[in-house]
Amino acid sequence: MELKDMRVLVVDDEKDFLEMTVKRMKKKNIECDGVTSGYDAIEKIKKENFDVVLLDVKMPGMDGVETLKEIKRLKPLVEAIMLTGHASVESGIEGMKLGAFDYLMKPMELDKIIEKIQDAYNKKALHEEKIVQAQIRKDLARPF
Repeated sequence: MELKDMRVLVVDDEKDFLEMTVKRMKKKNIECDGVTSGYDAIEKIKKENFDVVLLDVKMPGMDGVETLKEIKRLKPLVEAIMLTGHASVESGIEGMKLGAFDYLMKPMELDKIIEKIQDAYNKKALHEEKIVQAQIRKDLARPF
């Protein structure tokens, strides 16, 4: 799958990190958007489709774990990668239990982030394909 085919949402209250990450991903032809809070992320996810969310764990207000719960409630197939910058491995693990694809320690190289995003996107695409195939089988099994 092409990188340009996926949509990524970056959620981080650190504006410099957010802007730099979004800009660098766009340079790699990844369709990417960024918001600075969990609340903004939820509003964006309600209105638009994203494949993968890069989600900071430590944010004021709605933290990453709360945001992840709401994302998974709204759009269960969206994959999330938790970003932990404060050695908060426990939060990363909690996120994994709630359905996050993986967690990464900040700072990390962009290539590592993109590799994880690609893996998460592939998992989402596989789940979507399984759902489509199951629906086709169900439709074919239906009597005329």
